Amino acid sequence: MATIIYTLTDEAPMLATYSFLPVVEAFASSAGVDVETRDISLAGRILALFPEHLTEEQRIGDALAELGELATTPDANIIKLPNISASMPQLKAAIKELQSQGYALPDYPDSPQTDEERDVRARYDKVKGSAVNPVLREGNSDRRAPSAVKNYARKHPHSMGAWSADSRTRVATMGENDFRSNEQSVVLPADDTLTIRHVAADGTATVLKDGLAVLEGEIVDATVMRAAALDAFLREQVAQAKADDVLFSVHLKATMMKVSDPIIFGHVVRAFFPDVFERYGADLAAAGLSPNNGLGGILDGLDALPNGAEIRAAFEQGLADGPRLAMVNSDKGITNLHVPSDVIVDASMPAMIRTSGHMWGPDGDEHDTLAVIPDSSYAGVYQAVIEDCQAHGAFDPTTMGSVPNVGLMAQKAEEYGSHDKTFELEAAGRVEVVNGAGEVLMSHDVEAGDIWRACQTKDAPIRDWVKLAVTRARASATPAVFWLDESRAHDRNLIAKVEAYLPEHDTEGLDLRVLSPVEAATLSVERIRRGEDTISVTGNVLRDYNTDLFPILELGTSAKMLSVVPLMNGGGLFETGAGGSAPKHVQQLVAEDYLRWDSLGEFLALAESFRHEAAGGNKRAELLGDTLDRATESLLNENKSPARRVGSIDNRGSHFWLARYWAQELAGQTEDEALAAVFAPVAEQLVAQTDAIEAELVAVQGKPADIGGYYRPDPAKAAGVMRPSATFNAIVDGLSG
Repeated sequence: MATIIYTLTDEAPMLATYSFLPVVEAFASSAGVDVETRDISLAGRILALFPEHLTEEQRIGDALAELGELATTPDANIIKLPNISASMPQLKAAIKELQSQGYALPDYPDSPQTDEERDVRARYDKVKGSAVNPVLREGNSDRRAPSAVKNYARKHPHSMGAWSADSRTRVATMGENDFRSNEQSVVLPADDTLTIRHVAADGTATVLKDGLAVLEGEIVDATVMRAAALDAFLREQVAQAKADDVLFSVHLKATMMKVSDPIIFGHVVRAFFPDVFERYGADLAAAGLSPNNGLGGILDGLDALPNGAEIRAAFEQGLADGPRLAMVNSDKGITNLHVPSDVIVDASMPAMIRTSGHMWGPDGDEHDTLAVIPDSSYAGVYQAVIEDCQAHGAFDPTTMGSVPNVGLMAQKAEEYGSHDKTFELEAAGRVEVVNGAGEVLMSHDVEAGDIWRACQTKDAPIRDWVKLAVTRARASATPAVFWLDESRAHDRNLIAKVEAYLPEHDTEGLDLRVLSPVEAATLSVERIRRGEDTISVTGNVLRDYNTDLFPILELGTSAKMLSVVPLMNGGGLFETGAGGSAPKHVQQLVAEDYLRWDSLGEFLALAESFRHEAAGGNKRAELLGDTLDRATESLLNENKSPARRVGSIDNRGSHFWLARYWAQELAGQTEDEALAAVFAPVAEQLVAQTDAIEAELVAVQGKPADIGGYYRPDPAKAAGVMRPSATFNAIVDGLSG
């Protein structure tokens, strides 16, 4: 029997799975497709690391490692839902919750002193940041808006804020002494083993990382962000926001870039409160209250300090004296600087652009904003879109074109593979990348506090990426633009490979270009205003940024994108959209028993997963995929997606309607009469019981719900909350039984 692996992840997607998975299993069984689950949630990944601390009943296997191996095989068919890319506060919160549930896990050691503590910290650090995606992504990314979704957005446009030519919103970025400007890059002529070392002024060498295996043709980059220049830049932006009377905001990727960006975030907090850290920095450090974890963590820990009230007053004075801070939640006083994982650049910047270039201020109103993106690698992309909106007004979802993406990400390509090669340097000197023969390939002079990093991009993924770009351009008859800047060291090497590999394919009649990210963004927004599509062919980080930026403008959300990863060895990975809004949805469920999470991404991914199975000859699987797509289009056209407020259709209600439309499509198709006969009575029951099912689904809304945990919900409680309709459950379970 063919097998689809459906991943169990976190927050709203995890809760939605309790409702939708029984439907998936029931319908898939009719085509001889088995559906298995693997737990790659943050809690599950933590538990898998410490079997010796758990009872035999509590131990679970390392599902992520298992799926990582499966992804390298032709048999892989994995549906991957959004997971938590844990920041330090999230990691510690998950550990605390698991301990409260009876798991005897060790605390996270902030300052490990023993070998045991260093081992514990090293294990926990494995689940921080982008720990899941690099393991599973053994292929490059093909993300686009399905025609049904795009058509729906045109017929039912989402709200767009009105832009003004007088808008003072802009992006501030360093442009020098940052990662982009200091980048060096080499292409390895042969397989080798590299060493990264720090050489002090007296010539003493300390190995930062050794045994770094590289392959022939691989691109290896090294760069540094200079801490003194970063601090000077940030102080200037704080003063500028105050002078311009705009909100101050910072936009980083403190989850995916789990080493560098929390450090940069800490620099921002210190720059905003210079007097506080000058007077009390030693007290905060002694108490383990780091600005890298955000202002919220510091404020929460002040009660334990003898002079905590005095320090809290100093922070309040700093807020009063500085520029107005952008807010994550103005009602609760949660600022842009409270939690590093609250303001993630790829979600926060598009949301700001969609809403007139505004963010929320402390007064609860919208205001123009100074958006600080310290590294200049891709900051100009957002500035280009802002300038277009200032000149031409908001985009029109009813007419605008689309910007699908082909993204280079296979085998930990580019910056997201750099975590184990990122260092905050403790002393001045020089950092060198040395090959096996002892030759220095790249070198940077550094000062204490500088942030140095290296990253790798293997040749085989690049060749596959070029092939995928040509394939998509041909299939959609759409221009494709490689977003590469010849003035950047890494991109120069990529451009050379693109030029070498394009002749391997039939490009006759295709419009293929290479433009810098700013030029490509400018071209793309010009074209989408004319209703024209342009494929963005990008590296890994820009893939992440673009597949939020353009879908949020086009569709209102990035969760509605179809995300297919053709794995390099023949399998398939099908991703289900973005999870940036997942935490707020869980909060609403717990308060009101109402889950607003939209599973559209799951519907789209599942249809592609069935079609992938059909490539092996399973015609029923293909039929399931095609009918599911038609059911999804009916769901959109009939407005049965989750609404915002209690008393309406929520996530569970949308699953019922999807099941009903899907069963009707299967019952009405004529390609497989036996399958139609199976689903005819199911469709009849779902139609006949619609009123009863909807009444049962709405009846539970409006009161608190107990799911038994945020990071690791109790399975029985979560299933009870997410499957409240006995009538619907009986019909679905009867099909699979």
